[in-house]
Amino acid sequence: MATSTTTQGIPQALQPSSSSSEYSDTTEVDHKLATLRQTFESGRTKDIRFRKWQLKQLYWLVAENKEEICKAAHADTGRQEFEAYLSDVNPILDEVLYHIDHVEEWAKDTIPDSGVLFTRIGKSYIRHEPLGTVLIIGPWNYPLSLTLHPLASAIAAGCTALLKPSEVAPACAQLLYKLLPKYLDPAAYAVVTGGIKETQYILSHKFDHVFFTGSTPVARHIAAAAAKHLTPTTLELGGQGPAIVAKSANIDLAAKRIAATKWLNSGQICLNVNHVFVDPSVRGEFVNRLQHWLRSFDSTGATAQQATIINERNYDRLMGMLDKTNGKVIQGGSGQRDQLKLALTVVDGVSMDDSLLTEELFGPILPLVEADVTKAVGIISSLQHPLAIYIFTNDRSEVNYVLDHTQSGGVTVNDTLLHAAVPEAPFGGVGESGSGAYHGRHGFDAFTHRRVVVQMPDWLDRFMGFRYPPYDLVKNKWFIDRKAPPFKRGETLEDQEVHESAWSAYGASGAVLLAGLVAVASQRGYLRADHIRKLLKI
Repeated sequence: MATSTTTQGIPQALQPSSSSSEYSDTTEVDHKLATLRQTFESGRTKDIRFRKWQLKQLYWLVAENKEEICKAAHADTGRQEFEAYLSDVNPILDEVLYHIDHVEEWAKDTIPDSGVLFTRIGKSYIRHEPLGTVLIIGPWNYPLSLTLHPLASAIAAGCTALLKPSEVAPACAQLLYKLLPKYLDPAAYAVVTGGIKETQYILSHKFDHVFFTGSTPVARHIAAAAAKHLTPTTLELGGQGPAIVAKSANIDLAAKRIAATKWLNSGQICLNVNHVFVDPSVRGEFVNRLQHWLRSFDSTGATAQQATIINERNYDRLMGMLDKTNGKVIQGGSGQRDQLKLALTVVDGVSMDDSLLTEELFGPILPLVEADVTKAVGIISSLQHPLAIYIFTNDRSEVNYVLDHTQSGGVTVNDTLLHAAVPEAPFGGVGESGSGAYHGRHGFDAFTHRRVVVQMPDWLDRFMGFRYPPYDLVKNKWFIDRKAPPFKRGETLEDQEVHESAWSAYGASGAVLLAGLVAVASQRGYLRADHIRKLLKI
């Protein structure tokens, strides 16, 4: 392994932590990547038994090293033990167990609903095949869980995987580097470490998929590097995710849940509330209850449990934005740079052109913007699509209005974060908040190619003369004289209805019987080829 050096001319968003560590050199990267490719080509990872075994090994990696994981998370982020279990341990265990329970079902061939010709007379099915050797680049805010989550999906899909944890969280990166080869097959799953230079070298290689979790600015570089090889990507990003507090909301509950969410990891969560749009008629009450809950958290000693800012650069970035705000700091505002501690800060009277809203905050600062639901929606829809929107209201029409006039990765109503916790629901962004999705089956699909296979019986060829040259429209007039569609020219919107397919009434046994009757009738001369084609609508 070689010590990494900083690359000149890299944007500030891409600059690594100032701490130094030993990184993987090019020889290690090349060797591990070649091994992963050889393993995939051998077919070993495609065996469902192997996938389940390795998923179980991943479970034990986490379950048997919970204390080390919590210590590493604390060393990198200042997270206390309870929060580490909440975000770094238990979610991984749950996700792995879910994959173990469902991998056989997900990997089975599926039959498309394609009518009698392709599903009854002929045979068609979809194979769920692993993409190959994939690259997973993890973030620094949850360096273990957000790296191992997609790894579980890659294992379930039958891929081999190269993991590159964030160098900004060195304790977690080194722990993963140490533990992974002790539990998982090192010829199928490997870890390399590195900063910008090493990551650029890794990305110069061709992968079959790149899965990246991090910021939008860095994602642009990842996507550009992947595009050189036409490599598909899953980009799990973030954005300025707002909360909307309507006048019909339970104000106390909204304040409590938003405050608690902003507390998590000191706001360094891609799904966190970036800012709050609060209706003018309830702004005073909301501010009062927000301050109440923050004081309540502080009185119970929660301040000592608050996670640290990841490094001095991000601390300075947040304090710089706070220094330039035109809003009024009504809670917090103080910090300790030597300890990377920044109090949870509430800033009232913030406008959309304020320094606090120039970029994703990713920290414990909560700007309040006065706006009713309609105004808030207008602002949200004019900006880049966020990863999440949180709507606090007891008026269903307001929920529908927000859903109908905005776009986001997900939405939670009268709470936060929960849309990301639904096991079988896709988690991902849209637009600049990301592309692709994972969690549960959707993670499996992210690393899977759906390969269509079709096979037709030889006897059907006697009815397929029209496909062979020379082409003759006179003999095959049926080919252009199509049956009239089941709708009229000039229909209005009110005339629309769903029409059931004529073949949907046939079950499997009925279709097989029909195919047999067609074959017998044609052999005895009872049916001509044009009759068959009309019957099958081909």
